Amino acid sequence: MTKIVPVLLAGGAGTRLWPVSRDALPKQFLPLIGERSSYQETLLRVRKPDLFAPPIVVTGADFRFFARRQAEELGIEVTVAIEPMRRDSGPAMAAAAALAKRHDPDAVVLALAADHEISDLEAFYEACRAGLDAAQASRIVTFGIKPSAPKTSYGYIRRGKALGPKDVYEVEAFVEKPDAATAARYVADGYLWNSGNFLFRADLLLSELSRFEPGITEATEAAVDAAVEDLGFLRLDPAAFAKAAQKSIDYAVMEKTDRMAVVEGRFRWSDIGSWDAIFDIAKHDAAGNAIHGTGLALNTRNCVIHSDDRLVAVLGADDLVVVSTADAVLVVPRSRAQDVKELVAQLKTAKRPEATDHRRGHRPWGYYDSIDRGERFQVKRIVVHPGGMLSLQKHHHRAEHWVVVKGTAEVTVGTDVKAVHENESIYIPIGAVHRLANRGKIPLELIEVQTGSYLGEDDIVRLDDVYQRN
Repeated sequence: MTKIVPVLLAGGAGTRLWPVSRDALPKQFLPLIGERSSYQETLLRVRKPDLFAPPIVVTGADFRFFARRQAEELGIEVTVAIEPMRRDSGPAMAAAAALAKRHDPDAVVLALAADHEISDLEAFYEACRAGLDAAQASRIVTFGIKPSAPKTSYGYIRRGKALGPKDVYEVEAFVEKPDAATAARYVADGYLWNSGNFLFRADLLLSELSRFEPGITEATEAAVDAAVEDLGFLRLDPAAFAKAAQKSIDYAVMEKTDRMAVVEGRFRWSDIGSWDAIFDIAKHDAAGNAIHGTGLALNTRNCVIHSDDRLVAVLGADDLVVVSTADAVLVVPRSRAQDVKELVAQLKTAKRPEATDHRRGHRPWGYYDSIDRGERFQVKRIVVHPGGMLSLQKHHHRAEHWVVVKGTAEVTVGTDVKAVHENESIYIPIGAVHRLANRGKIPLELIEVQTGSYLGEDDIVRLDDVYQRN
């Protein structure tokens, strides 16, 4: 049997799940429901070697190390293709189809959003098998979900006549997000939710895209032809990819082609697009509250309570979303959870760093967390993964004191290289060329105290960097 090539689209931002999801680290790489990220859950979903080939992941340069590291944690080998810039799902899927076609001219691709939740895997696999038959019969297949309620946040599909395989139908129309009354009518009339996941022959998608958006096809195929290997990633050519129009695959192809089919997926699905979607799929206590992290609900019903670190106590509330992170708190009625995107837009207009960046800054070598800051000083907790290495660098305006609390640091200062063990410290003077590395088998943790007249992240002069950052 033909093996399906899974393609995970993992480049979105997820602003409606702010303050947990932000541009610097979006929802697909975060554990919003269980212990794993939705990206990892999607990878596990397609780890079925009798049905699926090894996956391709399409993501941005900022997230490439997350994509590989989180796959490695599961023991799954992936091909990570780097989008040079965001161009929406049309160019991303076109590039993935071109990659799959170069490996196998007859490749069948399953394009999956990396931030969706799907339960009942056997039903999902059955839908994929039915969709494979339709895809091989020159159809572009989408997965439709029977609505559980008249949601206004989803698009809908009107089914046409039944095709050969079970639960496969022609698509008569895609319908954009309706108002409440229209959504109720759609549900009564048997419409399906549009899940936004697609199954198709790679050559067919590229052919249809060439009919309707030839510029996208030309740009993405050129970007794939000129792609280069970069630290084990496949970096699409920036100049070629930039010529592709920014357009979703729905607008570029799916709403125009006469080759569409829909498989009714008899599995539970959510796009995890907002806090009310989290509420729908999360576990609830006896009062209907969905609590993640350290939360306490007293005389409180049907609330989402999400805490990354501190205790969040909610008393006498109904139908609220309460989210606490290290640097921001969100309180919003569940009925207005979709409006969080507008709130983030206002924060960006006000140039608030919390709109896009987390207090914890992630890097290819690990992460740092800004613990405290005052006039002329800053305190950070730094964690370096095994094998991780910071750039060889210097600072013009600050000195640094490092205290190792776990593991062993290899520290270079000028021409001297020394090991700094737990409960030991070292001083890095202003202007000194230095580097920090973890040669050990466990994460390295240290406390950094910066002192000086300017403490911004842009006071880093990189002299050498194994991750090839500017």
